[in-house]
This record gives sequence, C-alpha cells and structure tokens, in this order.
Amino acid sequence: MRKMRIGVLTGGGDCAGLNPAIKWIVKSALDERLSQEAGITFEVLGIRDGWKGLMNPQGCNPAPHGDVVALNQEVVRTWDRYGGTMLGTSRSNPYDPKHNAAQVVLANIEKLGLGALIAIGGDDTQSVAQKLSKEGVNVIGIPKTIDKDLPGTDYTLGFETAVEVITQEIDRLRTTAGSHKRIFVVETMGRNAGWLALEGGEASGAYIILIPEYDFSIERVCELLLEGRSQGIRYDIVVVAEGAKISGGGQSFAREEIDSFGHKSLGGIAETVARQIEKQAQLETRSIVLSHLQRGGTPCAYDRRMGRYFGIAAVDLIVNQQYGRMVSYRNGKICAVPIDEVIGKLSLVDVETLYDTERYNGRRAILRKVGRNHG
Repeated sequence: MRKMRIGVLTGGGDCAGLNPAIKWIVKSALDERLSQEAGITFEVLGIRDGWKGLMNPQGCNPAPHGDVVALNQEVVRTWDRYGGTMLGTSRSNPYDPKHNAAQVVLANIEKLGLGALIAIGGDDTQSVAQKLSKEGVNVIGIPKTIDKDLPGTDYTLGFETAVEVITQEIDRLRTTAGSHKRIFVVETMGRNAGWLALEGGEASGAYIILIPEYDFSIERVCELLLEGRSQGIRYDIVVVAEGAKISGGGQSFAREEIDSFGHKSLGGIAETVARQIEKQAQLETRSIVLSHLQRGGTPCAYDRRMGRYFGIAAVDLIVNQQYGRMVSYRNGKICAVPIDEVIGKLSLVDVETLYDTERYNGRRAILRKVGRNHG
C-alpha cells in the first residue's frame, strides 16, 4: 500500500465553513475503508497562514511555532463547530513581485513531500493554485468567499453564514430605527458582486438594496424614501454593497493601499449615501458598516454541511488523480471544474432576472413574464 501526504491551507479572508471543510478532508483522507479501497495510506499536514506558510525561505518547520501542523481525526474532531480557520490565513501572494517567492513555495512543497495540496479560498487563492498547477503541483481547490463571486459553482463557503449575520444585525437595527424614525444605511461586503447585499437585504426585508451591478440614482433613492414616508412608513433600512456606485461616480475606497493581489480596500459608500439622503430628502439618516462582523461567528448548518461535502469531494478528486480542479456545487450536485475556468472571471448578480431597477430591490416576479423594470 503506497503512502501519500496531503497539504491543506486556507487563504484570503476568514469566514465560517473553513473548519468544517478541513475536518472532513482529514476524516476522509484518514478513513480506513477509503485507504483499503484506494490502496493508499494518507497523511495530512495543515499549512499555517495560507500561502505565507509556504513562503518561508528557511523552509517549513513543524508546530507549535512553525508553519505546518500534523492533522489527525482527534485534532479536528470539534473543528466544524467553530468559525474562522484553525490553520490561520493571510492574503500573501507568492507571485507578487515584492515577494518573488514562487520558487520558495515549490521548494517547500517538495521538502514537505506533499503529493497533493488542497487550497481553500476565493479567486486570489485559486489564482495561486492555478499557477502552481502549471508548475506541476497536484492542486485541488475548494471555493470559499462570502462574496459568492466565483464562477463555476453555485455556492462558496461562508456565504450563508454571512447572510445570516446581515439579517440578524439589521433585525437589531430596526428597534432603534423605529424608535427614532430614522433611516439606516447598512454597508455590506461583496467587492464587485452584489450577492451579499441582495440576499441579505431580501432576507432582512430592506426597503432599498443597492448593488454594484447597477449604478443607482441618489435622487431616485430619496424619491422612494419620501414615497414611503407619505404612506406612513416610520423608518427605513437601506442596504448598500461596498462596491455600489452612484450614477456618474466611482467606487468608494477605505484606503488607497493595494494588497498583494492588486486590490484596494472598498468602503465608505454607506456614509456617502446617508449624507446625501439627509441633504436631499431632509430625513434623519445614519450609516453603519457591518465589515468583519459578516465573516465572524459560528458556521450555520448549511455551511457546516457544505464544508463537509466539499472536504469529502476534494479527497475523492485526489484518489481519482483529478488534479487542477476545484470542487463545485452546480444544480444541486457536488462536482468539479477546471481551476483554469474559474480564474479571472466573476459571478455577478443578473440584473435582468434578479433585480428591480425601479424599486431598487429584489424582483418580485419569479415565474411571471414581465418587463425588465417591473419586477
């Protein structure tokens, strides 16, 4: 029976669902029945802090203070109950010219004797996995991002828990909004995709939802709010995605610095919208940025289950030697897609079918055939 060592890491922003995926990678790989059927004895190493854990030019050292940790079923037994990632994460990019650490990563993969590497992350993490795959590394990807903007899959780990957090926080805001007859503008994450804002806004019953896929008119926002007040509505919740834009303007940035993957940090649109509402509609308005609250907390039941399914599927791909692929969930089934088909693309909200451009909210017509602006 041959032996094989698997490495697993989590990259990019943390979120719920990562630990369940790691747990089920370990449990699947170390399952005795699988070993007998596949004729392989697996060993699993956790790489700490994402790609940064493989970028140490001195070589990867074992825990407790090093870059790798041996994982077994007892170590990961309770991990699926917790949010974040027990392995740690980072936004480090070994292909960033500032680091130029790709060869170091390849050398450390060889030093550790990894027969396969599972990378759990979003577009940035998978882009590194793709490059390593072209270098000959046996890579498997698992989709993770609360933005749910990865193509090739209908679900990415962390999304449902983030939507639940958005819903809970807006529920709390309603008590003070109603008490003071205020409008609250709530800013969500999502970068260039509006999934969090749209589905979080729909779940929480937001009056207005503003997404990056459709530039909005602040005059129309004010018109809708004043229309509501004329009908006796005491307060309103406006949900705005961090990447949303006022017509004729650009995105708002929290900082000008660019990270290792070339991204600026988005943020500030909620405050801009709130000030414009106060100025133009003369309505008391407050803004709140949910920020990293959306990443935190224990994983919801759905993320625990999807983490399980994705982790098991990743090991299946290794057993079948189907490398260079990312685990996927499509049309109700777990499958896999080539990582090449995922990189450099985004899964965005389809405005034509999912968004009402008159009401600035989710469409109300699901099965009826209606005009674009009459959802």
